[in-house]
Amino acid sequence: MGKGRQPVLEIEGKTVDAVFREAVTRWPEADFLGAAAQDGAAARVLTYRQVADLVDKYAGALRAAGYGPGHRLAALMGTCPEHYILKLAANRLGLSFVPVNPDYRPGELAYLLEDSNAALAVASAPHVALMQAGIAEAETTPAFAAFETLLSDLPAAQSPAGGGPVTSESEAGLLYTSGTTGRPKGCILSHEYELMVGQSYVKIGPPIALREASDRVFNPLPAFHINAGVVSFFGVMQTGNCLIQPQRFSASSWWRDIAEARATIFHYLGVVIAVLLADKRIGPEVLGHLRAGIGAGVEPALHVEFERRFGIPLIEVWGMTEMCRVYALAEEPRLIHTRAFGRARDDLDVQVWDDAGQPCPPETPGEMVLRHPGPDPQKGFFSGYLNKPEATKEAWAGGWFHTGDTVTMDADGVLFFVDRKKNIIRRAGENIAAAEVENVLSEDERVVNVACVAAPDDVREEEVLACIVLAEGVEASRETGLKIFQQAFDKLAYYKTPGWILFVDELPVTGTQKVVKHKIFEPGEDPRTRPGILDFRDLKKKG
Repeated sequence: MGKGRQPVLEIEGKTVDAVFREAVTRWPEADFLGAAAQDGAAARVLTYRQVADLVDKYAGALRAAGYGPGHRLAALMGTCPEHYILKLAANRLGLSFVPVNPDYRPGELAYLLEDSNAALAVASAPHVALMQAGIAEAETTPAFAAFETLLSDLPAAQSPAGGGPVTSESEAGLLYTSGTTGRPKGCILSHEYELMVGQSYVKIGPPIALREASDRVFNPLPAFHINAGVVSFFGVMQTGNCLIQPQRFSASSWWRDIAEARATIFHYLGVVIAVLLADKRIGPEVLGHLRAGIGAGVEPALHVEFERRFGIPLIEVWGMTEMCRVYALAEEPRLIHTRAFGRARDDLDVQVWDDAGQPCPPETPGEMVLRHPGPDPQKGFFSGYLNKPEATKEAWAGGWFHTGDTVTMDADGVLFFVDRKKNIIRRAGENIAAAEVENVLSEDERVVNVACVAAPDDVREEEVLACIVLAEGVEASRETGLKIFQQAFDKLAYYKTPGWILFVDELPVTGTQKVVKHKIFEPGEDPRTRPGILDFRDLKKKG
């Protein structure tokens, strides 16, 4: 991170629990975890001491029931302080914490439970029915406990815990991220990795530069994502600061929540900035204690407009679940009129490669590849994809981690985002594997062939567009499109379902019948303008 601050707490060779205990000792009465008022629930905040007391109780219950090293705990909690309390309790005992997206359908949740081989599944009251439905469809059967009764009614572990101590190399978390093969991949995250991710956040220089026990970070992103669940969580924990979250982003309550939280830093995605700027009545009078925002994906024109109107900087960063020691462009010139997101730095080697695996000249687009300098290039990265050794090997081809992102790097080492090389559609911060959506759509008897691509979206960055070849005799009508949409909607998280459907006579293919997606539309063509395209975006709502 260059000139950023060093972390307040040392993390080398330590576990999550060891660093947490040190934080509690150092800042017992400081605020640590907060929830914004939403859906009738009042705002609340817990101090480090209060969190420690609760972690003691939940860790004690888990230990008494026989859970420990080698077990994984699948947690369906939504975004709330209890999510983090359960994580800290699990990590203390050596359990790996597996967050679950509340927008999953039962089939998606069943896959996660099977793939992770979770020993215990825990859900808070609003999500109990979904967790039980996922367990019912899974081929494996984890023990189940409602969070509200976990302390009094926790079933015993069905298998013995492993022996040995919990170390910095032990698995602390398993986060599922969309891949190009359809099903999400489980990224294994060690205690060392998660703490290094938090350290990376701490090292971001001014104007972010977390101050000891002085900052209140408002993050509207979900706790089951690495941004909030690891990056900002461990960043605040290592500095004695406070993480405050709403259950979800709400434009109508945003500025009220910011004021009530006394937030000094907020997190964003591009869609958040676009929505906030839409209200032309709002200006810097609403900022309160805010001094900066940190996030990714804001359109350059909106970036310039936000800073002009509100007078505080938006710091663009880059990271991914597999390597989230973030790049950040905090030092001037920040080049906010471009898609610049960081500069080359001493503690992380970066190159831009062409398709032949050769370094590109400056300002030439190519894939960004990374490695840790020194004898261990994988230090500070994820530990691999669970049950997918070949995918892990492929990600590290040539001794460098392949990000799948197309970027350019200028002669001064400034990195500029261009596009995603992987077949990923990014909608409002959610990574959607096109192959997963295609697999579900292909199950529909009306569909002969399908290719999903990203369509531009003025609010959500990208939207899923399904180009479908219909079976013989099926009418290319809106009614048909609605039936296909509904069948997919019943099987996929709402955000993965196609927002646009276009019926086509055929799809361009190679000699091996692989669809050539970049030939479906002409260069520069806006697919949304194609005659006959069907718009189902208004139907993509949470159930």
